[in-house]
Amino acid sequence: MSGFHDVRFPLRLALGVSGGPVRRTEIVNLSNGREQRNSRWRNSRRSYDAGSGIKSVADLYEVLAFFEARGGQLYGFRFRDPVDWKSCGPLQAVAATDQVIGAGDGVRTTFQLVKTYADAGGGFERVIARPVAGSVVVAVDGVALVDGWAVDVATGVLTFAVAPAAGRVVTAGYEFDVAVRFDIDRIDVNLSCFDAGRIPTIPLTEILA
Repeated sequence: MSGFHDVRFPLRLALGVSGGPVRRTEIVNLSNGREQRNSRWRNSRRSYDAGSGIKSVADLYEVLAFFEARGGQLYGFRFRDPVDWKSCGPLQAVAATDQVIGAGDGVRTTFQLVKTYADAGGGFERVIARPVAGSVVVAVDGVALVDGWAVDVATGVLTFAVAPAAGRVVTAGYEFDVAVRFDIDRIDVNLSCFDAGRIPTIPLTEILA
């Protein structure tokens, strides 16, 4: 991904963040009173606001420094979603069997990390492109592998030294960040007192690979 710095927005500065997935749905009202719905986006896109909360002057300066280092909207960076940042639920422990990412055929050696959101009515498979280094665990047919594989933390592509045998189910567990950029080219600092203040809004938007 061009225009990206592989650094994370400081977690302590993101306390009180709001946001989540955004979709674009086109709704057409028909003459008979019914409606037709079409999805304008194939995938959802995350949007956040990390500006809420009173911060110390030191924290405000750290936000300003991070913003300047990214050139405003110019360079993307990593951001941890406040709720959805694991291959499992936020209160569960990551396991090597969390997500099915493919099946072996005896030839294929690369598999993209994905996360599936599904219930009885439908599902959505999300590409995970920014796993956290050191957090990925892998299993084949439920057996955890301690070596024989590597993952690219810039793309989320898992590569095996030896292709999994045909029919073997490949699963993975991981923590991950969202690739985002600032959605403004201006930071407004509001000092509420001598040693504290706030930045009312810090909008962030996801960069899709």
